[in-house]
Amino acid sequence: MRRSLADPVAASGKARRALLLWICIVIFVTVGTQLPFDRLIKAVDLWAELRGRKDLFAQIGHGGYRPHNIRWEEFIDVPEFEHYVREAQAIVAHAGMGTIITALDLGKPILVMPRRADLKETRNDHQVATAKYLKQKCGILVAFDESELITRLDELILHKSGDYKPVVSHQLIEVVRSFIKANEPVRTFLP
Repeated sequence: MRRSLADPVAASGKARRALLLWICIVIFVTVGTQLPFDRLIKAVDLWAELRGRKDLFAQIGHGGYRPHNIRWEEFIDVPEFEHYVREAQAIVAHAGMGTIITALDLGKPILVMPRRADLKETRNDHQVATAKYLKQKCGILVAFDESELITRLDELILHKSGDYKPVVSHQLIEVVRSFIKANEPVRTFLP
């Protein structure tokens, strides 16, 4: 499902987009809200072109690249994000913990590609470290460059939504989710 790019006629106030219920999104792509990630979006756009896929939707942020083969919006609100994650069969994302935890919590297959500091995509290589850890410990699909992303996308579509089970407790997921929402230090420690 995705929102159309047309605003309702005669709507007052801020423009709102009408929800079209007949479009199925199989793969949801997100770069998060803090930084652009054109390298990820370009690779997914190329994969969609090469495979003839039209069933992707991407939240692309304020990057300079605009996809030609997938539907996209720069930003979506939290309810839309949650809707796309729930409805998609698979997720492709930067190595941000919020998206990863949400996908794991919902049992969604996820492919992550970390931003890299040497390419000026982020301030440090925390996402590379996260991706290396997740690749070894959690069974999440990880790609470290564009060619590997295209290969992993072919693997990702073979998985069915629900194939992945959360690898951490729901209690831990809730603590991390509260920390992210509150933007405050966690005051309790789970055993």
